[in-house]
Amino acid sequence: MQKPSVAELRPVVHPPGVKDRRSGEHWAGRLYMRELSLRITRHLVNTRVTPNQLTYLMTLAGVLALPALLLPGIAGALLGVLMVQLYLLLDCVDGEVARWKKQYSLAGVYLDRVGAYLCDLAVLVGFGLRAADLWGDGSPEWLWAFLGTLAALGAVVIKAETDLVGVARHQGGLPPVQEAAAEPRSSGVALARKAAAALKFHRLILGIEASLLIVVLAVLDTVRDDLFFSRLGVAVLAGIAVLQTLLHLVSILASSRLK
Repeated sequence: MQKPSVAELRPVVHPPGVKDRRSGEHWAGRLYMRELSLRITRHLVNTRVTPNQLTYLMTLAGVLALPALLLPGIAGALLGVLMVQLYLLLDCVDGEVARWKKQYSLAGVYLDRVGAYLCDLAVLVGFGLRAADLWGDGSPEWLWAFLGTLAALGAVVIKAETDLVGVARHQGGLPPVQEAAAEPRSSGVALARKAAAALKFHRLILGIEASLLIVVLAVLDTVRDDLFFSRLGVAVLAGIAVLQTLLHLVSILASSRLK
């Protein structure tokens, strides 16, 4: 069977709304990964590969960011980014294959969310362990591993806070939340939310952004010949995670999402 062209694939696997979803599409997907994923998807749509199999591979790639980051120096940081970029690529491809083959399932949605949780967790825990200097001459400094784990916990709790809105609405017999309901009812909270969104500091605890930050800090550490910048980065991400967990919860409670 002849492979579909990119032009044939695009309207089917990228229907209106896919790239411009407010909370569903990552900036990297819009910027470059969706174009790359189309080139991969066209080779898979006529095979026996299923969307769920691709989602399992996606999750594995995200999890492998953790051991990759344990490698010292810039090499480990770059390998971590590679694993996260592979995760993102497969995250695009599994949905595209599902749309072309019309193979949709709740299991696929569930597995995709699990993969997102595990990727963020792997990157931030791996960053903390990296900053703890497991392979150094002295004993590992576990404070940094703790802070990395704290950042990871915050990233996961924030995702859970969002997902649990859907659970609460379902159990209450309400339809899925609409975009407009996310706006806080309080003008003060709304202003704070807009300020945070403009600064986008909260995105640093997501796996993709965090992995890119780790590379920058690894370069600075190499110049300085220690782990000062990585340790500073872990502490900052832990602080962002704790603050954002609280702010996100307040934002949800102050909005109409649970009404």
